Amino acid sequence: MTNKETAPAPLLVLDRIAKTYPGVAALSGVTISVMPGEVLALIGENGAGKSTLMKILGGVIEPTSGKIVIDGVAHDRLTVSQSQAAGIAFVHQELNVFDNLDVAANMFLGREIRRGFLGLVDVKAARAAAQPLLDRVGASFGPDTPVAELSLAERQLLEIAKALSMDARIVIMDEPTSSLTLRETQVLMKVIDDLRQQGIAVIYISHRLSEVEQCADRVVVLRDGHLAGALSRHEINHDAMIRLMIGRDLKALYTPPAQPAGRVILDLNAVRTSTYPNAAASLAVRAGEIVGVAGLVGAGRTELAEAVFGITRLRGGTVQLDGVALDCSSPRSTIAAGVYLVPEDRKRTGLVLESSICENISMADLASVVRHGLVSGSRMAARAEEQRTRLGIKTADIHRVAAELSGGNQQKVVLGKWLSMRPRMVIFDEPTRGIDVGAKSEIYRLMRALADAGVGVLMISSDMEEVIGVSDRIVVLREGAVAGELERPEFSEHNVLKLAVGAH
Repeated sequence: MTNKETAPAPLLVLDRIAKTYPGVAALSGVTISVMPGEVLALIGENGAGKSTLMKILGGVIEPTSGKIVIDGVAHDRLTVSQSQAAGIAFVHQELNVFDNLDVAANMFLGREIRRGFLGLVDVKAARAAAQPLLDRVGASFGPDTPVAELSLAERQLLEIAKALSMDARIVIMDEPTSSLTLRETQVLMKVIDDLRQQGIAVIYISHRLSEVEQCADRVVVLRDGHLAGALSRHEINHDAMIRLMIGRDLKALYTPPAQPAGRVILDLNAVRTSTYPNAAASLAVRAGEIVGVAGLVGAGRTELAEAVFGITRLRGGTVQLDGVALDCSSPRSTIAAGVYLVPEDRKRTGLVLESSICENISMADLASVVRHGLVSGSRMAARAEEQRTRLGIKTADIHRVAAELSGGNQQKVVLGKWLSMRPRMVIFDEPTRGIDVGAKSEIYRLMRALADAGVGVLMISSDMEEVIGVSDRIVVLREGAVAGELERPEFSEHNVLKLAVGAH
């Protein structure tokens, strides 16, 4: 008589977790288990309760009711130190790095390697310990690199390496690829598989459902604070996840233009930037079309947008708007001409987070809301209310601070700021970074409406599904120059990547 094999016990169980704020139930009786070596994807729209649940797991906030069970031991709540001691590590979407320190110092911050009687920080040992972790995530920078010199994508890789340095048993990744290219995302997928092989569990939070399909063993879906359902490995597909997330099917990503592309609105001729002063980029954006700009991180996409917008100085070439030379000497001059930039990092450069929705929407065009030499609160409120209704910004109060909004609603506030000013050309840099699928669909609809209204639309994106699914034409940059263009019938990840890496 043989003994039946005992099923492995869960590493973690979040048992009937509830969190209530005055008048709002953020979580209602959510139960989730995580097995050793399992990649569990946690998905849901912004506001579904994912962040609240993870903050409870990280010890940042206390649940109203429920238990957190780790290795069979139940806790009413965890402190931050208890969570870390239990082997729970976070890779946050909002990067927690310090520009004034180097990579190794950031990685071991609060856990410094010390030596000698005085307990001085051993910089050499820290850098030696950091290098294998950086190699593991495929980082091209070294442990002695100042963080101030790292791009957004490189900072994301640093955060992942930092989590790996903590000997974690559960690694929570919150939008870890939001600023990574396809190549860097594939490196991350290998890192996740390596963790799985070592018996380390990963809770993977992402709005990029193609990545979830690729890496997840199981998917758990939250909707409005409730557990909407779960999908096992063989059930995971794009449509099934969206149905659970939003309770309905979404239309296909691509919406054809209302009419064929018309006149050239923006014309870049041999434009050179400070990052790639010896490379020239030429491209055109026509009325009625969405032009996607693809390329690897470091290809010069954001730098090109910032040079056109006047943030950095053009090193050569010409820029024309509707056939007339555009003054790119400063953002003030390009804004006056009707050229607007929706930046990659909305929190740092798109919004003043401490200010209200109302103030943010009027900030770039205060002269239009002035009455008798003073800024008119009623005019600002009327403008904000108009954009709130037009864009579907989910808030009952336009005087609410922008920092309190979800990522999708923050992006709509950035759009509202520009749409209230009669744009002629809008450059979107990573327009849906960190935004859920429902809000993404709304952003895409707004972009198409702008293009159909005759506004020029240039979209920079590292999300291959987005570039292929939204663009009418794709321009691929490589090292500051245009490597090639693709028309819709030629669209594929393979063709985009071939141009991005310089293959023939």
